[in-house]
Amino acid sequence: MSRTRIAVIDDEVTVCRRLSQALSKDGMDVEAFTTGAAFLARLEEGGFDVVITDLRLPDISGMEILEKIKGLRPEIEVIMITGYGAVDTAIEAIKLGAHHYVTKPIKLGEIRVLIQGALEKIALRRENQRLRDVIKPEGGISSIIGAGDAMRDIFSLIHKVAPVDCNVLLEGDSGTGKALVARAIHDLSPRRDHPFVSFNCGGFTDELITSELFGYEKGAFTGAAATKIGLLESAAGGTVFLDEIGEMPLTMQVKLLHVLQERKILRVGGTRPIDLDIRIVAATNKDLKQEVTDGGFREDLFFRLNVVTIHLPPLVERKEDIPLLAKHFMEKYSLAFHKTVASIHPSAMNLLIGYSFPGNVRELENIIERAVALTDCEEIRLQDLPQDLQQLEVDTMEGEGLQSLEELERRHIAKVLEKTGYNKGLAAQILNIPRTTLWRKLKQYNIE
Repeated sequence: MSRTRIAVIDDEVTVCRRLSQALSKDGMDVEAFTTGAAFLARLEEGGFDVVITDLRLPDISGMEILEKIKGLRPEIEVIMITGYGAVDTAIEAIKLGAHHYVTKPIKLGEIRVLIQGALEKIALRRENQRLRDVIKPEGGISSIIGAGDAMRDIFSLIHKVAPVDCNVLLEGDSGTGKALVARAIHDLSPRRDHPFVSFNCGGFTDELITSELFGYEKGAFTGAAATKIGLLESAAGGTVFLDEIGEMPLTMQVKLLHVLQERKILRVGGTRPIDLDIRIVAATNKDLKQEVTDGGFREDLFFRLNVVTIHLPPLVERKEDIPLLAKHFMEKYSLAFHKTVASIHPSAMNLLIGYSFPGNVRELENIIERAVALTDCEEIRLQDLPQDLQQLEVDTMEGEGLQSLEELERRHIAKVLEKTGYNKGLAAQILNIPRTTLWRKLKQYNIE
């Protein structure tokens, strides 16, 4: 295992010497600099995990050093050293990406705790990237996160169907990621350099859908002051994603069927057919076979769209992906909100894994976005989750009777293992303990 690499920047030689000696004894590789310029020259070569810098240096400010680090090596964590009079500036530095700050006189115990926290953040970031690399199939679907068998099967289907120029039907509940899959099919297809156009078929009249998809000629109706190119025509050479296809009116279904058969369209008010070169990916949260039986969807159109079907499972059927998705959204909104939320407390993660998520991935994203916005620390805790989820935790605990801490720990570990499909590496991450500790606990509690 490689040693932690630390840079210390302070114009006080005694501070540099004291930190270097103490951290070196802790098994870290330490380089000390008494000027910002000397450090920046060394920074070009990289090689640091954590930088500890004074806010006030003789040649360049600590804020400028922070800016340079985040511009050149954003993966490096920065700890600011400040006097009591400049705490406000240090807090501003945290908002700009610093890990934390320490005030003078420096206490070695405090600096060690901050370094450990910075290293844990780095480890979490690297583990998240490693998991993404593991679950990302050859060719890459970077926009879709999943580690379980269900998502691996979907990744495989996407890679198989993307190069084949056939229509695809995506089935799944709202919030399961149908739009992401449609985009992935396009991005991995020979049509990737041409437009990807999406249209939601729900909630529109037949006339509006017709004008949006087919376009119209100038003067075709009152208000048509100029010719408008429809979405189908604008997607020439590319892919058209028709979301909520099950909501399309029957009269419009007839027109779409004609387009799929003839590969031509006629603008509203037009007389000259226009050739089309497009691929259709449609999506629905309905059972279209049942809709055909009930007379709500045309059977001939169903067969035209249903050349290949990809079914996206609800989140409750792929709970092993919840930690990955939750941490992805945590990182996304930490960046968007300019916050340094770096982890999710095991109790909060366990509650998320146990929740049924009727809104699927979209609901999980909303929950994490809210938690990142509301939390006042670097961790999403149980109290940062919505009240209805917290109530689920209370309801679950009621009626169990009083138990020993050992029994609670045993049951909690067993539950996390079950929810992660007995993936010990993922379970250790959720429990926030080293994998070796997990192995020891499994042996202690005789958990198979």
